[in-house]
Amino acid sequence: MRPDAKPAVGSGAGPVVRLGAGPGAEPGTGPRPGARPGEGPAVSPDVLVAEIGSTTTVVNAFRLGEHPRFLGQGLAPTTVDRGDVILGLEAALDDLMQKCAPESGGRPEPWDSSLMLAASSAAGGLSMTVHGLVYDMTVRAAKEAALGAGAVIKFITAGDMTEYDLRELRRIDPKIILLAGGVDYGERDTAIRNARRLAQVGLKAPVVYAGNIAARAEVADILGQAGIRFYIVDNVYPKVDELVVEPARRIIQDVFEEHITRAPGMDNLRQMVKGTVLPTPGAVMEACKLLQPVLGDVVCLDVGGATTDVHSVASGSPEIQAILESPEPLAKRTVEGDLGIYRNAANVYSLVKDRAERDLGFDPSPVIEELRPIPETPQEVALVRYLAAQACKTALSRHAGSLKFLYGPSGKQTVASGKDLTSVNTIIGTGGALTRLPGGEGMLKPLVGQGPGRELYPKDARILIDTHYIMAACGVLSRQFPEEAREILVDGLEVRE
Repeated sequence: MRPDAKPAVGSGAGPVVRLGAGPGAEPGTGPRPGARPGEGPAVSPDVLVAEIGSTTTVVNAFRLGEHPRFLGQGLAPTTVDRGDVILGLEAALDDLMQKCAPESGGRPEPWDSSLMLAASSAAGGLSMTVHGLVYDMTVRAAKEAALGAGAVIKFITAGDMTEYDLRELRRIDPKIILLAGGVDYGERDTAIRNARRLAQVGLKAPVVYAGNIAARAEVADILGQAGIRFYIVDNVYPKVDELVVEPARRIIQDVFEEHITRAPGMDNLRQMVKGTVLPTPGAVMEACKLLQPVLGDVVCLDVGGATTDVHSVASGSPEIQAILESPEPLAKRTVEGDLGIYRNAANVYSLVKDRAERDLGFDPSPVIEELRPIPETPQEVALVRYLAAQACKTALSRHAGSLKFLYGPSGKQTVASGKDLTSVNTIIGTGGALTRLPGGEGMLKPLVGQGPGRELYPKDARILIDTHYIMAACGVLSRQFPEEAREILVDGLEVRE
């Protein structure tokens, strides 16, 4: 849908947002050619995309139309702990106005004239539990679907759920439950028994069923009789060695959007956000999928304070696919919960402790103890860059597959397991450490062609940095404006063919 076709949100009820306005500029006039955010005449954003994180809320402004572009960004602390994320969202909008239109004389109400979308990892993000039949088959497929949707997986079970499993489920109280199990028209009893157990737990979380098609009717009847809201999608593992994860990913994101406002502090979100709401990691994955047709196979590393996420959209090489032990999804996400460079900085430091002082030229131990969320001193900046580079190296090694040798009566056989990244020709860096500190490209360059020889790493890839920090925002934007989002992303990454 083009911007001139979208319905107005509260049309005419408030003043237009004026970004990058100069004295005397008329609202809604276009930017001069080549103008950067904050320059040129006033521009009305067609879309605002809020990214509500666990600690920081960011608002990005975009102009669509014939020449879509990123206009500017504001940020403020997230206010989940104050019981209402709207407070942080309004503060981020204030910051956007002050940065882009300081002469406007007060904060306009941009949601009255612009569509607002959002990504969120606040209030615990998209917490899910996954339940399947065999761990290496349907459970792994269901896990890939959940992670690719942007979920934080809290609990996984394989086979019949036990009383202990049910107690854990009650304790975790996930936002969504993903139930799978069995190839189509194969074993069906386990999924049915697990549906009965879920019906007894008493949770309010909706259930997404992505298992054996032959059990659908009975599973639906069990969950419906129990008053549980449920969604039926294609089996994530319909045949042996076949993954079908995209339908489940899509419905998980839709269910998240429908239920996110029930999370603490998120109740009033729909007062301002009228359009799409995606989990932030899922939005980054959407951006990667958007870029793959243009850039070729791609890997994105997202380094945060608590985790490092790796997203890949890669078909791999035909040679590796021919010897792959088990199928891998085209789009894959892994989350390394021990590789953050603030909350988990000590974990990353432990990986390089024996050589860090030599490499950095100073003792990093006291700096680690006093590390701030945003590094300020030269030593803090140097240390965070060093830790971010190590987090990227470790996270990619865990994400990438490898070759191994099997020996049998016919001699040595080479097989591959895990995600094949040898076809990747673009590595993208996002997250604060890679986008806000100097040298992001240098932190990622060592990832190309590395490893002792068996890792399925990118062989020859260019490095691009999400300089404006808009990957997640463009992923959200792509759900309604895919072509515009792709053009803005490519421009922001400064792709040079």
